[in-house]
Amino acid sequence: MMIASKTYLILLVIWSVVMLVWGLAGFFEYFTGIKPFIELQNKAYPNGVQFVHWLLISLAGGTFLIGYLTHWNVTPFLMLVLFSNLAVLCTIETFDFMSEQWSLKAYITELIFYLATSVFLLNSAVSKSHFIS
Repeated sequence: MMIASKTYLILLVIWSVVMLVWGLAGFFEYFTGIKPFIELQNKAYPNGVQFVHWLLISLAGGTFLIGYLTHWNVTPFLMLVLFSNLAVLCTIETFDFMSEQWSLKAYITELIFYLATSVFLLNSAVSKSHFIS
């Protein structure tokens, strides 16, 4: 179980780098209109929703990455707050602006990820030992 927990923590570090890059690339496109590699903006979302989308994604990636690298003891709690905000935003994006039928499956998968990761960060021995300063 310890190996699985350590592996999951490393996967979360990789996930956080991807989220940070994706969020910053989304902001770049949002503010400049230049597509960084693919079109990241969802035309179904109003500008304010799109801004909050990129803000929360960037914050989630950056917060976890900084927290992991510095062993910041509040990281699990901050991630819980960010995940709850991302879940609310995802609910709004899915049910107010659903543009694809697969969005419901993606929504459920995303919520399960937030819940499982929050439980892991708050309860696993590996997470507790890493983030205790």
